[in-house]
Formats: sequence, structure tokens, C-alpha cells
Amino acid sequence: MFRKLPAIPLILSAACLKMGSPSASKAVAPAGAAYSLIEVARGLEVPWSIVFVPDGRIFVTERQGRLRVITGGALQPEPLFTFPDVESGSEEGLMGLTLHPDFSSNHLLYVSYATKANGSMSVRVVRFRETGTTLVDPVTIVDRIPAARFHAGCRLKFGPDRKLYITTGDATEKDLAQKMDSLAGKILRVNDDGSVPADNPFPGSPIWTIGHRNPQGIAWHPTSGLLYSSEHGPSTFDGPAGGDEVNLIEKGKNYGWPIIHHRETRQGLESPVAEYTPADAPGSAEFYRGAAIRGFQNHFFFGCLRGSHLHRIEFDSTQPNRIVSEERLFDQKLGRIRDVAMGPDGALYFSTSNRDGRGRPAENDDRIFKLVPP
Repeated sequence: MFRKLPAIPLILSAACLKMGSPSASKAVAPAGAAYSLIEVARGLEVPWSIVFVPDGRIFVTERQGRLRVITGGALQPEPLFTFPDVESGSEEGLMGLTLHPDFSSNHLLYVSYATKANGSMSVRVVRFRETGTTLVDPVTIVDRIPAARFHAGCRLKFGPDRKLYITTGDATEKDLAQKMDSLAGKILRVNDDGSVPADNPFPGSPIWTIGHRNPQGIAWHPTSGLLYSSEHGPSTFDGPAGGDEVNLIEKGKNYGWPIIHHRETRQGLESPVAEYTPADAPGSAEFYRGAAIRGFQNHFFFGCLRGSHLHRIEFDSTQPNRIVSEERLFDQKLGRIRDVAMGPDGALYFSTSNRDGRGRPAENDDRIFKLVPP
């Protein structure tokens, strides 16, 4: 049976939403709340990915092609690096960012971005070495992932197995999601140098799972190690509106798009663990792996763009496809929310995406916030 937990109250005034000065020290902590909300950075332009560097810095990709740095609680005025060949005409641009598991010693990081050549758009995954002042030594890891103005993916994360996982959209050509000769509409798995692992389900192929429309979040459960994803459902031009998904991702399986969607089922195809209609447009995925925030341990979070909230899911500890409770945090309070990332300080960080052409930006948007104990 589904059990609904009471929502954790958080009352935000207009002053909290449009603060007049940098406010890393300003927190909102309503009576009885299990967390406080703190603004970390402001004045960003469509922040897509947030990662934490071992030396205490925070790296953030901006969709327009800039890699920004937060140091000592302050957003640095100049980008660490600007990617000259990024195509960012609509939903695509500079997207995924992740650090090599051995970043402390090798300083390697990976980015994904849309680029255009001879009138054709594609997504490229590139590895760089970070020097402290810029990025050098680019190496293409995966190239020519089909892309378009919409449904370009693309989230990057290293798994517990030290393999690089890459989510890709269907590039608005939904049939590509079922085609094994296309990288579109898939979750890919490669070694850190871009080669194909010997234990991938389809020999010689980087494809891990197929049948995805536009997955933009992946995260591994802290105790079970199981992989979950969040995914955008149809948008009326390619199917009935809604049908956003949370999926339990398993090696070699087919997640159905475009053969099935919403709550449809068919033998041999995987239906979602959770489905959302009307659409919320999930843009990320993360598990809370800390203990500092009471009631959040091992819970699954994703930012909602169209739904304008931070979504929390508690999975059953013994049945990984069963949801115990759900909650909408900051519903319609902060606008469109995209990335969610677990910080090394035990806080849960998330970014707004109100300057992406579909939101209503406040004066200080876009921003990064974090949830901390009250």
C-alpha cells in the first residue's frame, strides 16, 4: 500500500525569493521544519550540472557554454572555461559534467555538449584535464550522438563500477530509441577512455539500455547500488501529453519508447516505477546519501522544470520498485528546478532554470540553493 508522509512545511516570503544581496549566510528555517534553505549563488544562466571538486570548489555548467566556479561561497566572475563550439539554440547546449573517480590525482573531467557541423547537430562527450585556471588536453570520448533543438539529453555520471554512464535523448525522432545502430534514446556505458566494457549487454556496443525518450537524470541507490533514472514523457507532437517517468534501470533492458508510454505495459518492455501526468519535466536525479537532514536518508530527488518543484521519493528498502511516499518541495515557490546534487557537506544542492526561455526569472535568477539542517 502507498503511504503518504506529511509534507515538511517551508514558508517562503517574497523577500526570501528575491533577496537584494548575496545571501550565502541567509537561511529560512520555519518552526518545525527538518531543513533550512540557503542561497549559494545567483546570477547564473541556465545552470545544468553541479559537481563538487575535492579541494572545495563547485563546478557548474551553464547551457550557453560556460564552466563556472564557486569558491569560498562566492561565484567567480569569470568562467574557468568557455566552450567555443557549443550549439545552444533551444534545449540543447553545454549539459552534463562529471569528474573522473580519480580526479584528485589526474584532474580529469568530462562534459557533454551539443555541436553543429555541416548543418547537422549532435552531442559530443569530451574529456579534459583541469589545471586550476583552465581546461586542456581535450579527448573525444563519444561523438555524433544524434541531437536536435529538443531531446538532446544529456546527463553524465560515473557509476559505482567506475564506468561512465551517458543518457541520450531521441532527438525528436522517436523511432531511433529502438534502433540498435543509433545512440539516440539510450543510456550508454563506457570505460573512462570511451572504449566499450567487455561486460556490456550488446557486444562491441556502448548501449546499456534502449527505449528512452529523453532521460536527464541517473542516480544509484546508496545501499542497494541499483540505478534509477528520470525521463521526460511525450509532448503532444509525439504522443499524449504527460507520461514523465522514474525507471529502475537494469542491464540490457528495453524501456519501451515509443512502443509504450505512460502506464502502458507490454511483454518484454519495462514500464516505469512512477509515472506523472500532467507533465513535471524531470531534469535530474540524485539520492540523499547523508544523515544530516532528518527524514531524507536514501530518498530519491529530482528537479522539475515544468512542474516547478523539487520532488522527493522514498523507495521501499526491500522492494526497489515500490514507492513508500512522495512529496513536492517548494511547489511553485522558486520556479523551474533542474539539477540536484549531493554535497560533501551533507547538504542537498539544486539549481533553478528560470532563464531557459520557458520560465519567469526573478531579478537574481538563475540561482543555486542548498538544503541544510535547521
